Amino acid sequence: MKTVLVTGHDGYIGSILCPLLATSGYRVRGYDSHFFHDCLMGEKIPDIDSRRCDIRDIGPQDLEGIDAVIHLAALSNDPIGNLNNTWTEDINNQASIHLARLAKDAGVERFLFSSSCIMYGASEAEVVNEDSPLDPRTIYARSKVESERAISDMAEPGFSPVFVRNGTVYGLSPRMRLDTVFNDLMASAVTTGKVVVYSDGKPWRPVMHIKDLVRTFLQYLEAPVDKIHNQAFNNGAEELNRQIIELAEIACQTVSGAELVVESQSGADQRTYKADFTKFATTFPDFRFEWNAESGAQELLAAYRAVNLSNEDRCGYKFVRLRGLNRLLKNGQLDGALRWQ
Repeated sequence: MKTVLVTGHDGYIGSILCPLLATSGYRVRGYDSHFFHDCLMGEKIPDIDSRRCDIRDIGPQDLEGIDAVIHLAALSNDPIGNLNNTWTEDINNQASIHLARLAKDAGVERFLFSSSCIMYGASEAEVVNEDSPLDPRTIYARSKVESERAISDMAEPGFSPVFVRNGTVYGLSPRMRLDTVFNDLMASAVTTGKVVVYSDGKPWRPVMHIKDLVRTFLQYLEAPVDKIHNQAFNNGAEELNRQIIELAEIACQTVSGAELVVESQSGADQRTYKADFTKFATTFPDFRFEWNAESGAQELLAAYRAVNLSNEDRCGYKFVRLRGLNRLLKNGQLDGALRWQ
């Protein structure tokens, strides 16, 4: 039985990924800072072999017996990155490079790096593929670009990094986030009866349900090494590219009586990237995505109603990562370097 280390196992994606790995025959080990350990919604998370661990502090001993790494741990979005440049550089970039170097030295065969389509920026191309110019517009996006390049340089026979460029993720997780686009649009529809779009709604985003996302990680983990060695993949399918206005309309159609409000504002986020997923489809021809925004909206509606989600919940610290970090800082639980006191 192979052992897979998942960094960030206690987060939004890791909480869904780790049980899937365990039921797929892997021994799972998890390391996580536990910043969001109490941000729970819905079902209980199965226990795995895990410990609280800052990825900046991982040492050689922490990679002993590991066959593959799935590296999810990161400050997870632009607002957090913009709060403090140093945090993003240290955690998202330097710690990722350090982890990859340790993994290589420990004989880890496969290193899956959770990257992002955000690195394409406001692309002028009709669609962006893995060879399109990168145009990172934010500190978070630059951290992904710089980490990919540094880790790619480490590749050699016996150490195969794979760069999984995800789009916007949505869907229910035990450690829920409401600061991703579609999760928030649906939460707004449920709790306020309105869905507000602060741009013209035309920007494109590749959106993927979290349960499909974790299933793609299994594909990269189990593919023959010659198919994935030191390669980047736009992670998704053509039909998953949606415009923001489409997602808002789906939210309104799903939640009876919800009103769509378009408030185009100067300075609104106009980044747009419609991703080309030909490489993924060619490499994994038998993989089928099981969710779309319409079915995901129904899942979210049922989940929000089951927990009586309020607008206070929607805007509170539990489900908005920036507010969660600010709370820990304000309470003195984290110091100025985002380390537990």
